[in-house]
Parts: sequence; C-alpha cells; structure tokens
Amino acid sequence: MIKRKESSNSDKQIGTLDGSPVVEKHYRSMLKAVSWRVTGTLDTMAVSYIITGSFAMAASIGVFEVFTKMVLYYLHERVWSKLKVGLEVKQPPDYSI
Repeated sequence: MIKRKESSNSDKQIGTLDGSPVVEKHYRSMLKAVSWRVTGTLDTMAVSYIITGSFAMAASIGVFEVFTKMVLYYLHERVWSKLKVGLEVKQPPDYSI
C-alpha cells in the first residue's frame, strides 16, 4: 500500500518495504536530478552536434542547459511531491481474518 505522509522534517513517505515506512529525502530528489541531467545533456549534445556539425557548439549548448534544466527539474520534482493528483490512499479492510 502506498501511503503518503509528510513527516516533521519534510521527508516524504512514499510507501512501505517489509512493513517499514520508506521515506524519500530531499537529497534523493537532487541525485535524481543529477542523473537525469547527465542523460539529458548527453542527448542534447548529440542532437546539437548532428544539427550544427560542431563539437564545440554542441558542448557549449550542453554545458549551458545542464544547469538550467537541473534547477527546473528539482523544482518540478518538489512541486509534484506536494500535489495529490493521481494518488490514492487504499484503506485497509474493516475486518481481519
């Protein structure tokens, strides 16, 4: 069962594992942002090279966009962590066997 619960230090409980709560820390969002930006920047550089034919131009485009998109991704991730859209809390049955 996915249970969404904010703790006092703004960590986000995202579910349970073996009955123990699983909490997502802010640094996890940062790590996800970094790994996504590495992937995205390599893609941007490849497309830029194909279009421009210049490795220097592709690299400069990649370097510029890595910082702007990393910040945007982190902010996007934190906004979505506050939204309840598409989340459902499953209530346990009123009985037990």
